[in-house]
Amino acid sequence: MTTIDGYLAGLDEPLGEIGAKLRPVIEAALPAATAAMWHGHPVWGLGDRPGQRPVCLVKAYPSYLTFGLWHGQEVDDPSGRLVPGARSMASVKLRTLDEVDPALFTDWLRRARPRAATA
Repeated sequence: MTTIDGYLAGLDEPLGEIGAKLRPVIEAALPAATAAMWHGHPVWGLGDRPGQRPVCLVKAYPSYLTFGLWHGQEVDDPSGRLVPGARSMASVKLRTLDEVDPALFTDWLRRARPRAATA
């Protein structure tokens, strides 16, 4: 089973570098979150098991890294960077290191916490 460290270390550059910059932002904004590999990629949630009350995910594709928020469509995003997805999710595609904005992403994470006991 792959770990989050292994997943991020196995990414080609610049995706690995983007993931290495993004992870501490997530963990600082969600200090009580459970971080785990779930469905093949890193997920952070507020439950005691992987995938329970998920908040965000990081998923690699060949040319970008997706940073997704389960309740991202509920987040006020004046930057316009969050793209709506399935259900209430929203995400941003990251292709370069300078696209990681720690202050903006921290704000999104604090606003995107799940409302229900399970998701």
